[in-house]
Amino acid sequence: MQFFGGSDVASATNSPNRMRCMYIFNRNGVCLYYREWHRPLTTLSPQQDQKLMFGLLFSLKSFTAKMDPTSANKGNLGVPQLPGQGCSFYSFRTNTYKLNLMESPSGIKMILITDPRMGDLREALKYIYNIYVEYVAKNPLYTPGQPFRCDLFNTTLDHYVRNL
Repeated sequence: MQFFGGSDVASATNSPNRMRCMYIFNRNGVCLYYREWHRPLTTLSPQQDQKLMFGLLFSLKSFTAKMDPTSANKGNLGVPQLPGQGCSFYSFRTNTYKLNLMESPSGIKMILITDPRMGDLREALKYIYNIYVEYVAKNPLYTPGQPFRCDLFNTTLDHYVRNL
């Protein structure tokens, strides 16, 4: 397996326009991975974009936990919660895109930005997480919590996303 080799993150060829981009963050907000398939306009630097995305996720998770009608213990707005704790959200939709989120028990956050007409992608994100575990997390050369590049992960991900 070739690891930390190959090219920088690049657009995948022949990918449908329904999938826009994907982020993988660790629990501390470090962007471990970014992949772009169809993003017609980029307005921010990659670092600004990643900070903005993680901030949005942090705020939405905090907001949904605070607004949870089933829990008497609301906690403090802005205080991080453990994965699976409290109320959570899986996606939201605007007129131009849909953000899909899956958070693993270890705090890995997978975000898939798609066309707004895409359906529920929770199972797809679980499958992508399994690809991540198989090709990245189990790799003895990988240092957990650090950004990665892995050609085999990219190829497998591109193939799966192309067929969604």
